[in-house]
Amino acid sequence: MMYPLAEIHRTGGESMQSYLFIGGAHDGLNFPVTDDIESVKLPARIIEKDNYIRDSLSVSDASITFYRHESLTPERVLDLLVEHYKAWCVNRPGGRRW
Repeated sequence: MMYPLAEIHRTGGESMQSYLFIGGAHDGLNFPVTDDIESVKLPARIIEKDNYIRDSLSVSDASITFYRHESLTPERVLDLLVEHYKAWCVNRPGGRRW
């Protein structure tokens, strides 16, 4: 079962799901992407673009789809997700102190 990370956007006759982007200039942001796109180039600086590759994370029969910056290995993506989760736990109101 796939779980969406954000709402579905409808533009004209086409509907697009928003996906989480990990790494690069768009780290932590959601952007709408059509379902059949395996990679996306987004503006990074004035004349440069960041390339993001479609990937997924699964636990048992549940999974999410996201786009990771081309410079990140799958292991680094997992490290970043754990680091961000720990920071979120500590910084939320009444959060846990590690």
